[in-house]
Amino acid sequence: MKLAQFKTKESDQQRLGVLVGDVVCDVAELARAVKTAGGKPASWLLETKDTLDVIGRGDSALSDINALLGDRSRTGRGQTAGYSLDQIEFLPATYPSKILAIGRNYVDHAIEGGAAPPAAPLLFNKLPNSLSAHNAPIVLPDISQKVDYEAELAVVIGRRALRVSEGEALDYVFGYTLIDDVSARDLQFGDGQWTRGKGLDTFAPLGPFITTRDEIADVQALKIEGRLNGEVMQTSNTSKMIFQVAYLISYLSQAITLEPGDVIATGTPEGVGIFRDPPILLKAGDVYEVEIEGLGTLRNPVVAGE
Repeated sequence: MKLAQFKTKESDQQRLGVLVGDVVCDVAELARAVKTAGGKPASWLLETKDTLDVIGRGDSALSDINALLGDRSRTGRGQTAGYSLDQIEFLPATYPSKILAIGRNYVDHAIEGGAAPPAAPLLFNKLPNSLSAHNAPIVLPDISQKVDYEAELAVVIGRRALRVSEGEALDYVFGYTLIDDVSARDLQFGDGQWTRGKGLDTFAPLGPFITTRDEIADVQALKIEGRLNGEVMQTSNTSKMIFQVAYLISYLSQAITLEPGDVIATGTPEGVGIFRDPPILLKAGDVYEVEIEGLGTLRNPVVAGE
């Protein structure tokens, strides 16, 4: 199942969507239509509008949505509550309480930056104000002249995790999505710490969909690619992570309680712009895309700050 948060071009109301074929169905709108037609959808579906609601309810929520989709025929119109992708404006895939990010988690990325592969996960935060969405602009700030891209797999936690073992860690995953860990390199390197350079507004596009865990047979076997204006800049596979997803969840949960909806950005592969010769950095008019096998494509134009 692929879930999204969105609004239509006619309304600012946030909606919960599920991808069905090539359309996004408004879950609450579909539930109301099914009820009107004599069906009995789960009551919470009639008003739901965000992915955190689904995540917090767990597997039973996914069962309820699947049952709802099976009842679409009751409405007499197969596309009830369905919107084509060009009719909607995506919102961030979720609104997590925290975004924990991992640096230098691919050997070749560490090497291209002149650093030794880390002996333990290198942890930093992406701030909530940096959240952005598929198709939303990355805004270049006046205080930075070296803004870079980083294609990454993002893990969405499904239930509270504290001191979990590596063997059971994936049971705590709700699903996976895509994130661009946009980075102001001059601030990141000049500050001597990473929070400001990676926490600027619009510097964490997340989405467009959360793909539920059951759809991904092996999260450590996914092709990951980043493209700048259609040209491949980053290409790798999640099998090349130094610290794999299960290890990261276990490691983080030994010290930090992971809550439903929390996001772990798992690191970027080689090919970032700052370490190229000459450097290739984001400029107004660019478009950066992150594509991960089985998860889709996250696309963001780049604009100058006002």
